[in-house]
Amino acid sequence: MAFLAVLDACVLYPVELRNLLLCVAEQGVYRPLWSERILSEMRRSILRQNPHLSDDQLDHLVAQMKIAFPEAMISGYEPLESAMTNDPKDRHVLAAAVRGRADVIVTLNLKHFEPEHCLPYDVDVQTPDDFLVHAYHLSPARFLAAFDNQVSRNRKPPNTREGLIDSLAGVLPELTKML
Repeated sequence: MAFLAVLDACVLYPVELRNLLLCVAEQGVYRPLWSERILSEMRRSILRQNPHLSDDQLDHLVAQMKIAFPEAMISGYEPLESAMTNDPKDRHVLAAAVRGRADVIVTLNLKHFEPEHCLPYDVDVQTPDDFLVHAYHLSPARFLAAFDNQVSRNRKPPNTREGLIDSLAGVLPELTKML
């Protein structure tokens, strides 16, 4: 069985990062988890950076994510939020991870998830770079299949391996060095 990873909203709104995380999940390297609140935060962040997008386009994106990963949705975590001691803005993420029995939270906000707040629940916290490097080592063939799948799906640049590597280098420096 694949390990479980809560994807924080901050790793879901950059399009190329989201696509790579989800392509790797499609290959069965891990199973993604999220909540309605995480998806709402993602949606708001996408709209803030891309105000030209319509509600229909964002609704379509969220619907496609839910269709592709029907087991990803975590609910019933809200009563746990008050017990969480991490950053108040992200207590819902840790509560969702606990409720979903996640192995890891993938986030760019490491400061919001200090070890003393997460270790009691046996939840690791990783940057997307660390997470994807580990995913690569777990299954290089499936990871590379996911990477190539993302390249083939891109209708406009980055639609080559080199182009995708270049576009991800800022947020995934260790992974892109490996690739």
